[in-house]
Amino acid sequence: MVGDKATSIEIALRSPASYQIAQAALAGMQAAGVWPTPLNFELWLHVAADAECPLSREITALTRAGEAITEAKSEELAARFLARGKLDEEVRDVGEHLDVQLTRVAEAITAAQETNADYGRTLAGAAREMTPEAPVADVKRMIATLATATRRVQRDNDTLEKRLSTSTQEVQRLREHLESARRDAMTDALSNLPNRKAFDQGLARACEEADASGAPLCLAVLDIDHFKRFNDTWGHQTGDQVIRFVASIIRKAGDPPRMPARYGGEEFALVLPGERVEAAMTILEAVRVEIASRALKRRSTDEDLGAVTVSAGIAERRPGESLAAFVERADAALYESKRTGRNRITSAEAPVQAEAA
Repeated sequence: MVGDKATSIEIALRSPASYQIAQAALAGMQAAGVWPTPLNFELWLHVAADAECPLSREITALTRAGEAITEAKSEELAARFLARGKLDEEVRDVGEHLDVQLTRVAEAITAAQETNADYGRTLAGAAREMTPEAPVADVKRMIATLATATRRVQRDNDTLEKRLSTSTQEVQRLREHLESARRDAMTDALSNLPNRKAFDQGLARACEEADASGAPLCLAVLDIDHFKRFNDTWGHQTGDQVIRFVASIIRKAGDPPRMPARYGGEEFALVLPGERVEAAMTILEAVRVEIASRALKRRSTDEDLGAVTVSAGIAERRPGESLAAFVERADAALYESKRTGRNRITSAEAPVQAEAA
């Protein structure tokens, strides 16, 4: 259920188990023979908080294969599995590119300013010297000087215009690249749904909008039934296949402004702005029924995996209710679904309103 397992490092390190997790991370680093650098500590904190996360599986596979976890390998693991680190790296790269572009534009502007200043002085000098009494030869020389100065101004202005055009295109490309990196950092790699961080931000934003507009807001939390037993029987790769399947059904019910998310492990959430609990229950019931109606097969062997079911809880936000209390009520409703037999939906507003036929 949501909150049952500390699959989110942010939650885990703010729980009573935080010191135990930190000690386990240090013990894990010592067992793997790696130095307790800040990066390694962050990696092993994730492993200690969720022993079944993809990062933990990768580190376990590396150590069993006898591969040393070097600093380079730690950097590689962080780039692959720590979304925040990947985003930070992208931001640094974009910042460096922007700095180069801004430097080039600044140089072009400075050159154009100097050329225009020289041109102004040339014009002022010509105005003083071109008098009715000036010899024809001097007039021709001044005209030639003005023509040369004009061409120089045109050349530098053309250079500035090209630099500005190129920089504008580059800045747009970098903006798109950074937005893509931001989306990647907010997306769960396995399910391709928004991840926990995206969920936290999206739910907070939905609560603010509901407060401002007075519109209803519902939150549903879902959990794959008996997932650990399923993993133990068929293995993690097949378990990942199940997570992707369930995510695909939840995604279909999550068209904007609704927001589906993978909360962590086998846990999912669905934010439903503008929905009353009765309508939200209907949406969740359709999800539950569709998931339970599918007969899954193991891809590698074509073995019949049987049906997968989910339990869900749903809550409608009360006026002025805190985000934490809102999530806690939805979580309690999910716990009730688990307690009363699974493969059912419970509303926090009226317990045990929907259950499997």
